[in-house]
Amino acid sequence: MLVLLPPSESKAVGTDGPPLDLACLSFASLAPVRKRLVTRLASLARRQRTALAKALDLSPGQRSEVDKDALLLSAPTLPAMQLYTGIVYDNLDYGSLRGRGRTRADESLVVASALFGLLRPSDQVPSYRLSGQTVLPGLGGLAPLWRPVLEPLLAAEGFVVDLRSGAYAALARVPDAVQVRVLRDDGGSRTVVSHDNKWTKGLLARALCTEVVTCAADVAEVGRTVCDAVEVEGNRVDLLLHGLASSRP
Repeated sequence: MLVLLPPSESKAVGTDGPPLDLACLSFASLAPVRKRLVTRLASLARRQRTALAKALDLSPGQRSEVDKDALLLSAPTLPAMQLYTGIVYDNLDYGSLRGRGRTRADESLVVASALFGLLRPSDQVPSYRLSGQTVLPGLGGLAPLWRPVLEPLLAAEGFVVDLRSGAYAALARVPDAVQVRVLRDDGGSRTVVSHDNKWTKGLLARALCTEVVTCAADVAEVGRTVCDAVEVEGNRVDLLLHGLASSRP
């Protein structure tokens, strides 16, 4: 089983990890695209800062984020599960997993990254700024680069649980994956609420590491522990919430 996690815009910054070594990352077949993107992003950050800031949709107060990309090849790295921060990763709480749960996490959890494609928990990478929907000057959108390499790789992995957001799901389609949606149900009106989505998917990712999961029905059963109701239609599992996710007991 692979559990595809969404990345987070907020990231920690390494302090004493080694510089990026693409050859040491998991999923070696992704190395050529990784190298092309890292090289281009670092070059843009050094030579076309204004154009890159616009492409990344940065506000004036966020322009320092470009510095992260300028230092991609020299900045300290840290493991992926320490790099990504925010609600999903707070609720996943990877660091507290023990025993079989930790083993399953290391075997199953994969972060969908716009820059690196896929990352396992221990993969060492630097802090960066790049989103799935970014169109890079001189290179274009990311889907044409990632789909040819990511889609066959994921198809060969077998059972996949997809927790990615839309922009990252567009980088690699996985038709046979179990697609998980989190919806707030207010008396029949259903909406996607960002906070609920992140909160619930973090808890679900953790729960999936503690159980043997082989099909959509198993995902639904685990999902019942983190939401108020579940609906299953084929390979789609909808987790329904009645009110704010964090208010659940």
